[in-house]
Amino acid sequence: MILVAFRNLFQNKIRLVISVGGVALALLLILALDAVFSGVEQQVTAYIDYSGADVFVSQEGVRNMHMASSALSASVASKVKAVSGVASVTPILYVTNVVVADEERNLAYIIGLPPNAAMGGPWRVVAGERIPSDGEAIIDAGVAEKSGIGLGDEVKILGEEFTVAGLSDGTATLINSVAFISKRDFAKLRGDPGTVSYLLVKVEPGGSPERVAARIEAQVSEVTAQTRPAFAAQERRVIKDMSTDVIAIMNLTGFLIGMAVMALTVYTATLSRRAEYGVLKALGARNGHLYRTVLAQALISVALGFGLGLAFTLLLAAIVPQLGTNLSLLISGASLVKVSLVSLVIAAFSAILPIRQIAGLDPAMVFRGK
Repeated sequence: MILVAFRNLFQNKIRLVISVGGVALALLLILALDAVFSGVEQQVTAYIDYSGADVFVSQEGVRNMHMASSALSASVASKVKAVSGVASVTPILYVTNVVVADEERNLAYIIGLPPNAAMGGPWRVVAGERIPSDGEAIIDAGVAEKSGIGLGDEVKILGEEFTVAGLSDGTATLINSVAFISKRDFAKLRGDPGTVSYLLVKVEPGGSPERVAARIEAQVSEVTAQTRPAFAAQERRVIKDMSTDVIAIMNLTGFLIGMAVMALTVYTATLSRRAEYGVLKALGARNGHLYRTVLAQALISVALGFGLGLAFTLLLAAIVPQLGTNLSLLISGASLVKVSLVSLVIAAFSAILPIRQIAGLDPAMVFRGK
């Protein structure tokens, strides 16, 4: 059955390319859309993921950064440091603002870092300093390139001029970027030197971030303590809630279009081989054997198309970041499982639809040229 399906499938190379190519392009659409959304989701928590902190401590009830405001008394840092299992604490200031360079205005997370910050700074610096001194700023290299500025140039943050002392990589998304200034400059501009926004906590080696977070909440009043994964999950949830309708509509539309194209491709490819099935019937093949051959042929076509579509998507994922955009494609395991399972179901359904016509096929029709 499998051998017959292979021979029948590869008999006409042009028809094979068209059918497998159609499936591959349909699956490319679905996989690429999923990869874009997964990439955006990963980008929005990049600062949290690469912060180096095991636990984030914020004002009571504040569980994320985006569209949130957290204010803690600076004295809370010493109380958190005294909790068992805490190795170090880095206080940061945070606000959403813009980085202004000439006529360019770029939305950004503005992070105020203390001197020699152990956590919370840029995770990849491509040029210049890693920690900004007073009057200095570290901005994303892509934002700097787009704005036509470099090290030593001036940008305006929080209404004040700063000298670009460092360029970071991986700190920009489709929506915004991350910029770093000194905590002292931040506090001076905001006029509230006695508060911090978040405390980044490093747990002692071998310690449990979950247990340390629970101890912090139990021993320090009016704070919320979350592990880094939990804090990142809350951040992603907020972003999803804000854009869930748009993302759901786009993803569903692309998914349905891709499935429809694939179903039509498999269906027409199956019908186009009616003559071959007629010959098999004339040679004594039973309907059950033909059904299994048709199904195997459809599944082989989809498997080949899936492999080709995945290869195209991986190629896109490698090329797109090199084009100077802040778009990142991430192919997730969940996406692969979803697409592969639905593809198999669609392939089987699309192959079964024309089976009735094949079952009622008169072998004599084939030899009459009809």
